[in-house]
Amino acid sequence: MYKIQTNSSGTRSIEISEEHLQTIEQYQLFRDLIDSNGYVDEEVLNKLKLNIRSMLESEAGKDKSLIDLCLDVIYHPNMKAFGLQQLVLLFINWKNKGNDELGMTRRAFQGTPFN
Repeated sequence: MYKIQTNSSGTRSIEISEEHLQTIEQYQLFRDLIDSNGYVDEEVLNKLKLNIRSMLESEAGKDKSLIDLCLDVIYHPNMKAFGLQQLVLLFINWKNKGNDELGMTRRAFQGTPFN
């Protein structure tokens, strides 16, 4: 279980499970989400919500893990652009953790362009 900070003062957070990260990977939710400038803002969060909403309306939306991700993370009352940026960083680091076996030790941090 991971915890991401959802505001800059650190007073709000959301818990993220391995299943949430696997669902993000399975549906490639962050692919082409962030513009070339690399900034995560409210517009990017709204774009993600719209993409997920269209998936839920289709047959693929019958997946319980996608619904759980929405309820627990994406549509969480504390989720704002800052939280989404932290979630993207967590996802990148989680993906790179699999590369540790290959001798790669990259770690994403705030200020790193995503594209």
